[in-house]
Order: sequence, then C-alpha cells, then structure tokens
Amino acid sequence: MKTLIHPTAVIHPNAELHPTVQVGAYAVIGGHVKVGSETTIGAHAVLEGPLEIGARNQIFPGAVIGMEPQDLKYNGEFSWVKIGDDNRIREYVTINRATGTGEETRIGNGNLLMAYAHVGHNCIIEDSVVIANSVALAGHVHIESRARLSGVLGVHQFVHIGRHAMIGGMARIDRDVPPFMTVEGNPARVRTLNLVGLKRAGFSTADLQALKKAFRILYRSELTFKDALEELELLGDGEHLQHLRRFLLISQMPGRRGLIPGKGKAVNSSDES
Repeated sequence: MKTLIHPTAVIHPNAELHPTVQVGAYAVIGGHVKVGSETTIGAHAVLEGPLEIGARNQIFPGAVIGMEPQDLKYNGEFSWVKIGDDNRIREYVTINRATGTGEETRIGNGNLLMAYAHVGHNCIIEDSVVIANSVALAGHVHIESRARLSGVLGVHQFVHIGRHAMIGGMARIDRDVPPFMTVEGNPARVRTLNLVGLKRAGFSTADLQALKKAFRILYRSELTFKDALEELELLGDGEHLQHLRRFLLISQMPGRRGLIPGKGKAVNSSDES
C-alpha cells in the first residue's frame, strides 16, 4: 500500500482506502472518506468527508470533492457526496456535499466530468453522463443517464435534464430539458430530436420512428399541451414513449420549473414561443 501513496500526500487516519488505491503528490484526504478499489487520486486533489467513492474511478489533479455546499441554508449538518464506479473526474472539478441532514449529492457510474465543471449541492447525476468543460450545475439539479452537456453552460437549480438529451454549448438552462431532445441557444430552445445520440445508443428503427412522431406532435403541431399528451398516448406504450410522457407530466407539477420551449412552438401553452 505504501508504494501506491506518494509520501507528500496527507491522509487522515480515519480515512478508509482500499489497498489498491493510488494517491498522488500533495493530495489531501480527510476523515469520513471511503475510497474503493483501483481508484486513482491525482496530485493536489482534495477529498473531504462524509464522502464515499466506489471502484476504478479516476480523480485527476486539483479536483475538490466533498467540501461544504455553497448554500446559505447550510448549517454544518452531516451530509454526503456518494460516487459510484468507473467515473472520470477531470482537473479542478468541484463536487459539493448536500444541504440537509443525511442528504446526499450523488454521482452514478461511468460518467465523465471534464475540467472545471462544478456540481452543486444535492445534485443527482445518473450513469454514462458527459459534462464538458466549465459547466456549472446549481443545487438540486437532476441529470438522467446518457445525457450530454456541452461546454461553458449553466444549469439553474432544481432543473431536471432527461435521458439521452443533448445540450449545446454556452446555453442557459433554466427549465427542464425533455429526454431524447437536442437543446441549444440563449435563450435555450428544443431544436430537434437527438438522432445522432440515439443511433449511437442503439435505438431500434421502430423506437426512432416513434420518437420522431412524438417530436413533431410536441414541437411542430398547433396542439395544446394537453392535446399533445393525448396524441402521444396513441403512439403506443413503448418504454421510451412512456418515459417521455412521464417526464413531461412531472415537469408541469406545482413547484417544478416547467419545460424548455421549442424553436417555433412551445411544448405547453404557458411557455413563450
């Protein structure tokens, strides 16, 4: 174990590191930190607990994970960052603990967080998400699996980004992004179906055709939101259509931020076009 830890690293005696963990020069690891097998921690990285990190993660130099949230409501309560397996957390990424006793900021498996990205308190990032350079996530953002966020964009607190969504660079995301869609611009708008991403993910021809019809109903018709949902019901009960309908309905519930509108026609009548 000693051969895998640089002699200049500072590790709290209560930290739990699997014997296969590698720690670079001048890294600092506090108490209440648990790191799983074959994870590498780069030079000058800082890990503070309560923090759990799974197996085979790559944490690059300068990353700071588990510090107190940047939230005026935080009052020193015991909260977490929990990170799964096989993630790549690049240089100078910051991931804050949650606000609220026992609450957590959660990162799933197989994600790539590029340099200078920030993950705020109480965020949830599911699996196989790519977050490009200098993306800032405010608190309570939820990103579903296989979403793609391009560089230098900001995401408002409590925004929900659907699975397989693609967001263009330098956008301002202040409302929910429906799954399977491509969003870009400032103000951000749903532009088209994320066909390239869906094909790469192995979607069947039938699923692609159904989602194309769903896109036309939502963003190229003159239907109201209620009527559009009824039309979506007629397209079938496939898994992806069900998830899209469920996402749209939840986004309209009280306390939610609503939906990013379309380029020419808002997905619901309360949004601007």
